[in-house]
Amino acid sequence: MNNSLLEHYRCPEKYVALYPTGQVSKGDGYFRFGPNLLYGQTCEGRTSSSPSGHVQDLLPASKIEDGRVLVPFDATEVLNNLRYETYHSASNGWHPASSVVGRLYYGIRPALPVKFRRHLQKIRLNGWREFTFPSWPVDTTVDNTLESLLLMSLRAKNLQQIPFIWFWPNDMASCAILSHDVEEAAGRDFCSSLMDIDDAYHVKASFQIVPESRYEVTAGFLDTIRRRGFEINVQDLNHDGRLFRDRKEFLARAKKINAYGREFGASGFRSAVLYRRQEWYDALEFSYDMSVPNVAHLDPQRGGCCTVMPYFVGDMVELPVTMTQDYSLFHILDDDSIDLWKQQIELVMSKHGLIHFIIHPDYIVRKQERATYENLLAYLTQLSRDRNIWMPLPGEAASWWRERSQMKLVEVNGTWQIEGEGKDRARIAYASEKDGQIVYSFESGQAKADSLRLGA
Repeated sequence: MNNSLLEHYRCPEKYVALYPTGQVSKGDGYFRFGPNLLYGQTCEGRTSSSPSGHVQDLLPASKIEDGRVLVPFDATEVLNNLRYETYHSASNGWHPASSVVGRLYYGIRPALPVKFRRHLQKIRLNGWREFTFPSWPVDTTVDNTLESLLLMSLRAKNLQQIPFIWFWPNDMASCAILSHDVEEAAGRDFCSSLMDIDDAYHVKASFQIVPESRYEVTAGFLDTIRRRGFEINVQDLNHDGRLFRDRKEFLARAKKINAYGREFGASGFRSAVLYRRQEWYDALEFSYDMSVPNVAHLDPQRGGCCTVMPYFVGDMVELPVTMTQDYSLFHILDDDSIDLWKQQIELVMSKHGLIHFIIHPDYIVRKQERATYENLLAYLTQLSRDRNIWMPLPGEAASWWRERSQMKLVEVNGTWQIEGEGKDRARIAYASEKDGQIVYSFESGQAKADSLRLGA
């Protein structure tokens, strides 16, 4: 019950005391916890089979009693239902990779020009703006709920503040990463030019390589990426849309994918088209994954993890994709500006989260799209300078999150100290209440109110 808060904040266990108000029910469903829409089993009230329409608010059933926070659900269970997209698989019961239409589409996809694919995808996505959950353009339900529970814990313990280990190293306000999915031979051939563009803005990124069928992957190509300080990850097996069609086929392909990971020296993985079944990830031998969108209204597989923070899927760190993909921006939304990306960045930064872009070399070959990408790079580098944004390689971000997950706050002679590998870069922060909200400040007492204040 307390794990969700303790793992997220890395705060001392004595400050968190969450308990269910009673025995949880057997049936899963949607319910509200104030403004937050959650999914799972509850101790009281009724749940709904749909996120739309009237959904009961169970916040009034919560209470503070004898230093404890009593809520009508298991916090860890319901938040993991969002992170792992249990809510979506339970309501749909099918996977697009297994559908007849999906199989037909990926059978003929290699022969379809982008213009025709875009037309088919727009037909399929007609009405996507009517989806109410997850919330477009960025969903922070998990993060909002954790803040609410921490605020209740603060009040239950009658504390002025709760110390915790700050989310990013060296008191960075947020983290931004770039990942480049190489889909076709044309994209592979543009990788050198793309690295030139990134280097011009002093930004490094990861390149996700399809190991089979799509294009030739030579040792020289991979060495060039590494030598220039970029990162190599494995993207699927052959990008045919069938990786998650059935469990037996997935396990057979996972063995090959793991072997390519060792051959490429890759620590990270991404599935093609962001298809995913997180419950199968235990077969993948990677340090981190980058296949789960925050909100997937414009993706073939709907759903979304509803958080802008990394989280663990088993032993793998998940770096969720929090920004709209370049393909969707250019070809579905017909937008060549960075206005949507700016809006999403602000929403993610309000939670001090992970700003994660997928930019395909295949889709920025043209001058217009390339100019949009360069506008984005210029904006990100400005944010890095002006608003204290950390811009590491994806593997570095995942390694930090893994290190942080093993750190502990310990009290020594009346002062808090951080223990664990990587502690030299870690910072102690404090959560307190101001105007009914959680706000953060650092140990030095410099609250940095402009960048650290959270929304309700």
